[in-house]
Amino acid sequence: MPASPHLEIQDIGDVTVVRFLDSRIMNPLEIEELGRQIYQVLEYRNCAKLIIDFSSVEFISSAMIGKLISLQRKVKVCKSALRLCNLRREVRDIFHFCTIDRVFDIREDQAAAMASF
Repeated sequence: MPASPHLEIQDIGDVTVVRFLDSRIMNPLEIEELGRQIYQVLEYRNCAKLIIDFSSVEFISSAMIGKLISLQRKVKVCKSALRLCNLRREVRDIFHFCTIDRVFDIREDQAAAMASF
C-alpha cells in the first residue's frame, strides 16, 4: 500500500495503529481517500486489532465521523476490534455532542488502547 501524506500506519505486534497526521479533517476528497486507506488496512493486512490515534487531530468533520461509523460496522462484520485513542477535548466533545461516543471504544492513549485487547 503506498504511503499517505495523511496517515501513518504502524504494526505493533498483532495490533495495527493508524495515526492521522492532519490537524483538521474536513476536505471531502481527503476524507474519501482516508476512508479507503483505512478500509484497505483492515482488509489487506487482515488485522483483527486496529487502533486509530487522533493525537494530531483538532477538528473532525461530520463526513469523517460518518466514515468512522461505516468502519465500525465493517470491523464488526470482520469480527475485528477497533479502538480510538488520544482524542483531544474538542474532538471528544464533537463525538459526545453527536452521541457517537457510545458507538466507539475510546481509550485515553495508545497504551490503554493496546492493553484493552
